[in-house]
Amino acid sequence: MGKMLQEASEWIVRLVWTNLLWFGFMIAGLGVFGFMPATVALFAVTRKWKLKDFDASILKTFKETYRKEFLRSNLIGLIFALIGFLLYVDLKIAEGMQGTFSIVLYVFIGFIILLYVNTIVHFFPIYVHYQYSMKEYIKQSFIISLISPTSSLLIVIGLFFIGYLIMNMPGLIPFVIGVLPAYWIMNVSLKRFLALEKQHAIVHTEMQMEESIR
Repeated sequence: MGKMLQEASEWIVRLVWTNLLWFGFMIAGLGVFGFMPATVALFAVTRKWKLKDFDASILKTFKETYRKEFLRSNLIGLIFALIGFLLYVDLKIAEGMQGTFSIVLYVFIGFIILLYVNTIVHFFPIYVHYQYSMKEYIKQSFIISLISPTSSLLIVIGLFFIGYLIMNMPGLIPFVIGVLPAYWIMNVSLKRFLALEKQHAIVHTEMQMEESIR
């Protein structure tokens, strides 16, 4: 019982401290420029937790990731922002149209927006788990969001319950609003990554066997 209470208290401190760092580093980047690197750093920390690396300093991991990824993450964030703006303009144009075509167009743009949001959600765990070029990060985030409907649904369900908890306990907002969603998304994403890597390894092995037979 005492061990469980100790572990629970350690997790509470861990979550609260990380969330406060997320807020602090966002403010340090003047909000707009701090969001992307701070969120990348947040996911880097939660990834270490999922990999059972609890000995790593949270502050050190946060600072190093924030500094290292400040420019690149902001550039990718700018690309996402531009895409989002274009989708918003398209949606407004569709709203101003009339007839059956406008309804079809509106639904289509709505579907693209869902894919866009899903791509952003998958971007952060991919960014901290793999080493890609900027273009490849966006491409892989989009592909995985397309081929992982079950994982996407699990993420949505988890975020719904987290949102419900926070709405009913608004006092938790300063302490868990960033870290709880990040931890859940990282948890689901890592399992999906491992499954995809396993599938890739099996396919690669089968191809090698076929080549050796030939």
